[in-house]
Formats: sequence, C-alpha cells, structure tokens
Amino acid sequence: MNKYVPKEFLALKINYCKKCLNGMPDYAVAERVKRGKLRKVIKANNHEYFLDSKLGKEYLKKMHKRKQTECQLKIYETIWSCHFNDEPLPECMPHKVIRTLRIDTDKYVVMDKAFFDSLKNDDNSKYIKYKSNYFNGIFYRSAAERDIAIFYTYLGIPFKYEPSIMLAGLNKPVNPDFIIYIEELDTCFIHEHFGMKDSSDYLTTTKIKYGNYTNAGLIPDLDILFTHDIGEMPFDIRYLSAKLNAAIYCKTITFSA
Repeated sequence: MNKYVPKEFLALKINYCKKCLNGMPDYAVAERVKRGKLRKVIKANNHEYFLDSKLGKEYLKKMHKRKQTECQLKIYETIWSCHFNDEPLPECMPHKVIRTLRIDTDKYVVMDKAFFDSLKNDDNSKYIKYKSNYFNGIFYRSAAERDIAIFYTYLGIPFKYEPSIMLAGLNKPVNPDFIIYIEELDTCFIHEHFGMKDSSDYLTTTKIKYGNYTNAGLIPDLDILFTHDIGEMPFDIRYLSAKLNAAIYCKTITFSA
C-alpha cells in the first residue's frame, strides 16, 4: 500500500512536522553538581531545570515530543524521496480549516477535533457484521470497508467507524461508514462507501443519503467522500487515495489563511 500514499497528504505531513519543529526549542539533558550532589538537568530556552522538578518533567515530555516529530519527519521525507523527485508541495501547509455540519434548522457544529472526539466508535448495531471482515478489534460489514480501515490505519489517520451523528431535517441519527480526522487541518471528512450498486433498493437508499448530507451543508468531495464498488468492479484503494488527495489539496488551497 506504500505506493498509494496520497502525494498532497504526504506533503501536508512533512510541512506539518517542519512547522511543529520550528516552534519547538532544542532540548538537552546534562548532569550538574549542585550543592555537592550530581543531578540531572534539562536545558531549554537557555535555561536549566532539574529533571525531577515540575518544569523539568514538562520539558522532558516536550523533548520526547520533539524527538518523535523529528523521527516522523525523517520517515515521511524518506517515503517522499522514494516516489517523488520534487520538493514537498509548499501550498499544502497546515492550518485550521473550519467546516460546519448543520444538525438542526439553525444549529451547526464545527467538524474539528472536539467534534471527532465526541463520536462513539462502532456505534451501529442495526445490521449484520461478518467475522471474516475483522480488523483491529472491529468487525466490518464488508471486505471493502475493512480494506478502507486498513488504509486509514496505515496512513495514521484517526477514524471512527459508523458513529452516530445528527443531520438537519432528520429525526434520528445516521451512521456514516467512516468519519476521519486530519490533525494537520483540524478538520474531519465523512466517508460513505456504497456497495451493491446494481440493486435498485440500494440505489434509492444511496440517493437519500446523498441528499441528507448535502442538505446538512456538506459539499461532496470536499466534506464528504463517496466511494463505490459492485461485483463486476471490486473496490480499488487507489480510488480512495485519489479522492482523499484531491479533498486535502482543495481544503489547503480554498481555506488557507
């Protein structure tokens, strides 16, 4: 799946790591003799703090965070160099994107981290799940949905599977297949995967879902991703990769500060 990493998403990850590192001071742990005792200190912002002090512990966590971010950056840059010859796209810069979901006539929620954290994972018990479609603690309703979950997990994208959300105009919650969270933009995408497209009943349900989401203010291929498969045309993860790529690029450009 490494070859299906979305280019714009990878550029966003690289630029996000660089931005985080630019805002972090350099840290170093050293030993000092204080009042005849050898004690460890952490150096930050031209100051030294005892490692066992409150500030010392806080800066130690920040030092670990910096090292983790440096490691992530090396990984992302290595993947980039394996696939692309140019520099990471400068237009794919991290920033806060504010997109809203209309949940009642005049009530909106911002689809940010607080919204994502409020959602309950695997919250739909109305339909059959199959043991053959198991991944990472969840039984998915189809092999395609399991492959999507693997794809998001591989990319390090947090997601909730079939959480319950309210949409304006409805009297009960709906359960989108996936809601993913993009930390670098502090925004969410809803992802609905449609199978059985050769079924007339399923096509009717698909049409209703599409209308419900757009009535709630969501823009297809910007706020909500739709993917499909039928027996004659099995789901290909490259299709999702391309859709995710385009949606991320559009949000970084359209809603840039």
